[in-house]
Amino acid sequence: MLALTGAFVFLGTWQMQRLAEKEALIAAVEARTGLPPAPPPPAAEWPALDPSTIEFTPLALSGRFSPDPPIRVFTSLAASTARGELSGPGYWIVAPFVLDGGGAVFVNRGFVPQDQATAVPPAPEGPQTLTGLARAPEGPSLFTPAANAADRIEWVRDPERLAALVDPALAPFAPFTLDQAAGPVGTLPQGGETVVEFPNNHLGYAITWFGFAVITPVLLGFWIWRQRTQRLR
Repeated sequence: MLALTGAFVFLGTWQMQRLAEKEALIAAVEARTGLPPAPPPPAAEWPALDPSTIEFTPLALSGRFSPDPPIRVFTSLAASTARGELSGPGYWIVAPFVLDGGGAVFVNRGFVPQDQATAVPPAPEGPQTLTGLARAPEGPSLFTPAANAADRIEWVRDPERLAALVDPALAPFAPFTLDQAAGPVGTLPQGGETVVEFPNNHLGYAITWFGFAVITPVLLGFWIWRQRTQRLR
């Protein structure tokens, strides 16, 4: 019981540390999202770049979309978080964007419902300047299916996996993607659907563990009292 009490105190303290880390992360992201769009890191810095250090940073890309057919990344956009009028199962429409300074960034042009996936207009041609939020790669899990190369369907927005579906001559590919800003209302794809939310339940978990740490010695004291009472009888 005393060992359990120590374990509960340790877990409560750990959750308080996680709370501080999560609050610092939320503050950093809020500061990033309020910045004006800036050019992306140059391709020469990509091999050593940690994508988490620029996630949710507004970027401005100058270049042009590759003529490669778009890649559809399966998703389910919750109606509670959707900023546009469309939600439900569907796809992110992702296309490689060739930068003027060299290299390519996979751009998430936005969401389309599953039944409208074939009605998406092609990416604009010619020189473009795009704005949006940088995103770190979505890592596949053990249960993530392989890409459907024939239909150009993926399951995660991972630049390494996406690169296997496009012209390798576009390399190098950025280790991050870009969620394009929203376009005119009612147009497809439905951009601007980045969800900037972080679950933060660590305080509740900490209170729970510390509560157990308080109750356990009480139960131990009650057990000792009963043992002594029974011996006296």
